[in-house]
Amino acid sequence: MSTSPDIERHPVKQGIAGGTTFAAAILLLVASFLAIFQGIAAIANDDLFVVGPKYTYEFDLTAWGWIHLILGVIGVLVAAGLMTGAPWARATTIVLAAFSIVINFLWLPQYPLWSIVVIALDLIVIWAVATWRND
Repeated sequence: MSTSPDIERHPVKQGIAGGTTFAAAILLLVASFLAIFQGIAAIANDDLFVVGPKYTYEFDLTAWGWIHLILGVIGVLVAAGLMTGAPWARATTIVLAAFSIVINFLWLPQYPLWSIVVIALDLIVIWAVATWRND
């Protein structure tokens, strides 16, 4: 069953698609700023984080800080691209948010609550960008 092109290009549908994209860009921007703040906190003050003994994915906190800082800066740039409607931004957003989920999963022992919040934001970003239809 096919639909006519007029139904597919309905202004309400396009408005919802545009709003979803803008919301995903804002959420990616928020998650990226959280990653930047995580990175700065880990680089500047290693004593802020307490790590339990014998954690499998143990890295130096300064290295984790740089990973979060770089991921956050890239996320801000991709969010800006998503806001402008750049074609490369959709796929890059999904890849970046997925990578952020993995990084924050590995970061859970250092800052569990913050990591869970960022993982939740990343999941919402992936859902919003993946369900948006760019007609």
